[in-house]
Amino acid sequence: MITEHDLAEAIAECQGVRNPNAATCIKLAAFLTIREHLYPLYPKSGEDQGKIVVSQGYSNASEPTETIEKRIDYVSDTDFSRAIEGRKAGEIWSIMDELMTVLQATNQRLYDGVMRKISE
Repeated sequence: MITEHDLAEAIAECQGVRNPNAATCIKLAAFLTIREHLYPLYPKSGEDQGKIVVSQGYSNASEPTETIEKRIDYVSDTDFSRAIEGRKAGEIWSIMDELMTVLQATNQRLYDGVMRKISE
């Protein structure tokens, strides 16, 4: 995973280019988008860059007692996508884990290909 320090260096490098071209601008936009996504305490593009935004917490309230179950919001036009849309992620991951175990036992080559894609 890219670190906050690496992102800051890449952004500074792109911003320091004397005559930026389209590729430099595209890289800078990508780095800023990644930073906003991974490290949301930074201000969004166009806001005061010298200011760090402090996120609101629970203050004196106790932490939530129950875990929040994430729901799947992946959308595609496949039967699989329609079947999992809005379902609890934990339910789907247990099914996918079982499927991958069966795939490993029945078709090692396909299993290796899927694992290679996931690792990339």
